[in-house]
Amino acid sequence: MTRPSAFSYEDLLRCSRGEMFGPGNAQLPMPPMLMFDRITHISNEGGAFGKGEITAEMEIKPDLWFFDCHFPGDPVMPGCLGLDAMWQLLGFYLAWRGGPGHGRALGSGEVKFTGQVTPKNKLVTYHIDLKRVIMRKLVMGIADGMMAVDGREIYLAKDLRVGLFISTEAF
Repeated sequence: MTRPSAFSYEDLLRCSRGEMFGPGNAQLPMPPMLMFDRITHISNEGGAFGKGEITAEMEIKPDLWFFDCHFPGDPVMPGCLGLDAMWQLLGFYLAWRGGPGHGRALGSGEVKFTGQVTPKNKLVTYHIDLKRVIMRKLVMGIADGMMAVDGREIYLAKDLRVGLFISTEAF
């Protein structure tokens, strides 16, 4: 089966509404929690570990919702939102690969922040390198993620983990 290798904002909204991978399967969050505008590349090959990769972008606009509240007079994108975007992308990747179930973040290893996103910035880029993809009864991805702003790497997350679950009752 040939799967698309890029997705537009409209595609991502379809995924948020549950229209992309079918009922009971992974969805992206709706805006404003959807933390990217497009997926520019997704592949089950390549990446730093040869197991797949995904790249996405978010345009920074001064009126983004989080700038008004984090922090008044000192607006900066919360670091947790960039980390969440990387989990969102990893869950999307698992569903794109055909994994069934609802996505849930399961944690991460080391996380480093070495910069910030402010209303003066223009573009955030995310890149996820898959390290391990398990597609059995357990569907889980382990990956390293990077976030850059205007071409400068500012977040690094190692061993991001996301699983897909048919039932989340006991989660």
